[in-house]
Amino acid sequence: MSVTDTPTKAAVPAQRGHQMPQDQRELRRRERRFRNRDKWWGYALIAPAGLGLAVFYLWPVVQTLYYSLTEWGPFGGTTWIGLSNYRTLVGDPEFWESLGNTAVYTGLVLLGIPLSMVIAVLLNLKGLRGTGVYRTLYFLPVVTMPAAVAVVWRWLYNGDVGILNHALSTIGIDGTYWVSDPTTIRFAVAVVGVWMTVGYNMILLLAGLQSIPGDYYEAAALDGAGRVRQFFSVTLPLLSPTLFFTTVLSVIQSLQVFDLVYLILGANTQNALQNPAYGEGQTVVMLFFQKAFFDNQRGYGAAIVSVLFVLIMALTAVQFRLQKKWVHYA
Repeated sequence: MSVTDTPTKAAVPAQRGHQMPQDQRELRRRERRFRNRDKWWGYALIAPAGLGLAVFYLWPVVQTLYYSLTEWGPFGGTTWIGLSNYRTLVGDPEFWESLGNTAVYTGLVLLGIPLSMVIAVLLNLKGLRGTGVYRTLYFLPVVTMPAAVAVVWRWLYNGDVGILNHALSTIGIDGTYWVSDPTTIRFAVAVVGVWMTVGYNMILLLAGLQSIPGDYYEAAALDGAGRVRQFFSVTLPLLSPTLFFTTVLSVIQSLQVFDLVYLILGANTQNALQNPAYGEGQTVVMLFFQKAFFDNQRGYGAAIVSVLFVLIMALTAVQFRLQKKWVHYA
């Protein structure tokens, strides 16, 4: 080994070991700068939506939870009373009756989802003419104002001059006062709720049906599966994510129903309270509206909607838990 070879071989690893970490540190610094720059750009882009969410959604929730622990004076001002409103709520039969009415309404409206599925399947058939017209007709109730819907259906349900009772009289059936009879008010309102939501659910399910590849149906047909077997073995499993989404939305919207029932029962609270079926038709949000804005029990009203908020969150969590057993993601 020559004298000149020894330092050269020893110096090369030393030189590389000295330069490589420096290059890596410089490269990492550049990567951090780029990541930080992209991160701040991301924060800037979501800031308007985030601020709107915080100001108009999160902050009102926090305020409502706080006010549910207070009592409002007749001229404003709050007094801290702790859980007193919730203890009163537990023993309030009117609250439990309104909660039961809301639960019945929600269950009846959920029965409209199979109807929406049938309509979506029929509109998804190949060769069907006028599908655009049918979709528009079914979707019109969704974009119609609830006030107009309530006025029309009150006229249809009218016990004296309503079209429904007139149609029943032609076949020898005496109709009742549908929105004033405690035994029929829940079903009468639920029919209107289904009529208003069937078009929206139909559009969602139709979009889900059109996203299913036709190869699955061709393979099922080659295996000898008929239309019915294809529906239960191919369509339902692949449509289950859309069904789950539709069910979650329907439950949340039904638990918050207010304007439709409020207007069907009466144009204002005084008229509604004179309705014999008011107790059987009152929902949780209607009870909150009455307590907070007419009885001036705003702390108690805040407790009512706080319980409803927790209930919606709990039911949604249960639905997400159960969806693992029946929802199939392709």
